[in-house]
Amino acid sequence: MVDVHIEADQVRVKVLGMHRLWALKRELTFPRAAVRAVRRLPPDALKGWWKGLRAPGTSIPGVIAAGTFHKDGERHFWDVRHANRAIEIDLEGETYAKLFVEVEDPEAAVRMLEP
Repeated sequence: MVDVHIEADQVRVKVLGMHRLWALKRELTFPRAAVRAVRRLPPDALKGWWKGLRAPGTSIPGVIAAGTFHKDGERHFWDVRHANRAIEIDLEGETYAKLFVEVEDPEAAVRMLEP
């Protein structure tokens, strides 16, 4: 799970607890203006086995996807165990093209980040 908040014009995505170990990442920071879209993930988002080429991170199909994944020429960051609490953040001009992250309150996170 992650904590997402905005400080000035920067979005901070802080990876919490054991997820730091699974995702091999502590925090991501990017400009608020880089957010192109944000949406809830479907509840079955973890069921598919192919998230991309994992490097580095953790992936157990149907259980957890955490870390950096390369798919379709893009770099994605995943930190999801419970897809019903996860959101997708599409970015432009950043290291990661998409973030798939589990948050405490998905609706509030979507409202906060909507462009």
